[in-house]
Amino acid sequence: DLPSPPGALYSRKFTIDGEQISLQVQDTPFVSLEDDTDSICCQEQINRSIYWADGFVFVYSITDYESFRVLRPLHQHIRRIHPNANIPLLLMANKGDLLRARQVSSKEGLQLAGELGGPYCEVSARENGDGVHEAFQQLCQELSRSIGSANGEKRRGLHLVRPKSPNMQDLKRRLKQALTSKGKSATTL
Repeated sequence: DLPSPPGALYSRKFTIDGEQISLQVQDTPFVSLEDDTDSICCQEQINRSIYWADGFVFVYSITDYESFRVLRPLHQHIRRIHPNANIPLLLMANKGDLLRARQVSSKEGLQLAGELGGPYCEVSARENGDGVHEAFQQLCQELSRSIGSANGEKRRGLHLVRPKSPNMQDLKRRLKQALTSKGKSATTL
């Protein structure tokens, strides 16, 4: 497969507890800490993704302490966007196969998961994709329970239009420009 661009939107359909689920995952790269502070710097696309999301998977590499360090401020940023929402989240430690290069202990991961209020799992996406699949399935089950227990009220974000793939938006824009330019040239003749 070809590598996907940063910020790509992935869609998958699968069945959980007999119900067909459509899962959209927005990869949110380029979140970083500002000048060794606890404030994050992120693109507007990430804020839009946070606004429409029904759940969050915080992924960090056990071999990169900085990827772990950004998660608390990112969670605080999400809480500012959704101050009263009880949105399910999952903390996923990746690269579990690289134990010799570990910079973040399992204990630190478990502690952060407790602070954030979500489950913790340690996976190796390279060696065992099943662990990643099971983690996403667990989050989807939690989402299903939280939406089902909302007494018929759905979070405002559920009614927002989901962002489309950046490639599709670009294609539509170019098509519209092409049609507009052909229409202008046809009217000037």
